[in-house]
Amino acid sequence: MSYDNNNIFAKILREEIPCKKIYEDKYVLSFYDINPQKKIHALVIPKGKYIDLDDFISNASTDEITGLLTGIKIVAKKLNISTENGKGYRALTNVGENGGQEVPHLHFHLFGGEKIGKMVE
Repeated sequence: MSYDNNNIFAKILREEIPCKKIYEDKYVLSFYDINPQKKIHALVIPKGKYIDLDDFISNASTDEITGLLTGIKIVAKKLNISTENGKGYRALTNVGENGGQEVPHLHFHLFGGEKIGKMVE
């Protein structure tokens, strides 16, 4: 599968669609989910054109990988859900059809601000 330049996150990165931004740097953009599933529900996406985690691990540079993971930590801290200043959070990415991936651009969901519950029901 090749990267779809018309997916919603690509459009957000190009500023064709607005988002409620939380954090942005050279490697990532983070914003609130438009359909939150928990009290706090944010997304963290790499700025590179990666379909999913498998694609990212296979093709991203070391700097991009470090940047994404660091971005997740920074966003969790900004949202007061990190273990440094909160009670913790869940970081989740879906990969492929069976994993429940809906947008073909790698993205991590950060859930927090309340007890999240079971991993899979």
